[in-house]
Amino acid sequence: MAAFDPLTRRRLLGMAGITLASPLLLSLPRLGFAADEHAAHHTPQEPAGTGEFIRLDAPRALKLAVNLNAVCLAPVVIAHGQGFFKQHNLDVELVNFGNSTEVLLEAIATGKADAGVGMALRWLKALEQGFDVKLTAGTHGGCLRLLSAANGGVSTLEALKGKTIGVTDMASPDRNFFSILLKKHGIDPVRDVEWRLYPADLLGTALERSEVQAVSGSDPFMYRLIKSGVARELSTNLVEAYANLSCCVVGVTGKLVREDKRVVAALTQAILEAHDYSVQHPEVVAKGFQAYALNTSTEEVQAILHDHTHGHHAVGTALTAEITTYVTDLKTVEVISQGTDPLAFAKEITADVFS
Repeated sequence: MAAFDPLTRRRLLGMAGITLASPLLLSLPRLGFAADEHAAHHTPQEPAGTGEFIRLDAPRALKLAVNLNAVCLAPVVIAHGQGFFKQHNLDVELVNFGNSTEVLLEAIATGKADAGVGMALRWLKALEQGFDVKLTAGTHGGCLRLLSAANGGVSTLEALKGKTIGVTDMASPDRNFFSILLKKHGIDPVRDVEWRLYPADLLGTALERSEVQAVSGSDPFMYRLIKSGVARELSTNLVEAYANLSCCVVGVTGKLVREDKRVVAALTQAILEAHDYSVQHPEVVAKGFQAYALNTSTEEVQAILHDHTHGHHAVGTALTAEITTYVTDLKTVEVISQGTDPLAFAKEITADVFS
C-alpha cells in the first residue's frame, strides 16, 4: 500500500465534499443571543438532493437532541445562532443529551425530543429493536480513527492479528467500524484481536505503555493523540468503500414524519445547510462552538472540521443505500442479527422527506 499523509487525505476528502450518563434531556440556554441575530449573514442554498428552499408558512417549535461534546456536531450546535433554523421558520430548542443510545432513541420515538443527531454505527443495532424513529439524512463523513503507537511496529491492519485494541465502549461506533474493516482485511474481529476498555483520557497512556497496540475512538481525543506525537493514524472511516459514506445521521420521530413531512424536511435541510456552511466557514463554526465545547480551542475544532467531509450528505435513496451497506457489514461482525434483511431494514428505518 502506498504511503500517504492521512491528515492531508482527510482534508482533501473534507473539502470535496454518546458516552453516556444522566437519564434526563437537559435544555440548553438560548445560546446567549437571539436565534435570528445572524440570519442575514449567509444566503440560503439548499443542499443537493433536498429540492427548493423550504420555509414553513407558520412558526414551528421543535426540540433537537445533540451531544455537545462531539466536535463533528459543531455545525448543528451553532446553526441556531447563525439563523439557519429561523430562516425555515423553525424555533429549535437544542437539547444536550447525555444518556444511552437506547434512551435517546426512546425519547425521540415518544416525542420527548422531536429529532436528534448521532452516529449511524451506534444507532443501527438499537433501531433493530423497533424504535419508531426514521433517519432522514446522513450529515457528513469522518469522525472515527484507529491509531497505533508512533514508535511501534504496527503499521498495517493485518499486523493487528493477535494484538489488543483499546476502546472506550464495547458498543461504540469506532469498535463497530474497525471490526468491519479488520474483517475485510482477513482478521476476525471477534476471535483474532482483543478489545480492552479504557477511559478516553487513558487511551494514550495505554498505548505508550504497550498495554495495547492500537486504540480507536473519535475526535477530539484521537486528533490530540496524533498531534501530541504519541500516536499515528493507522486508518479512519474515510477509507476504501467508506470514503464517501456518512457516519452521522439525523433521526426524527416517526410520528412527525408521517404527520408533517414538510416540517421534517425543513429541519433536515437546515441541518445540512449548516454542515455546508462549515465547509466554507470552518473558522466561524469553530469560534461559535467554543461557547459549548469543553477543553478545546478554535484552532483545534477548525482543524478537525477540515478532516471530516461536512460537504457530503445522503438523503432519499442514497441514504437508504448507505444504511444498507452498514447493516450488511454489521452482520459480518455479529452485531446485526443474521436474520435481518439489510435492504428491507434500511428502507424501514429511513424516510425520504424531500420526495
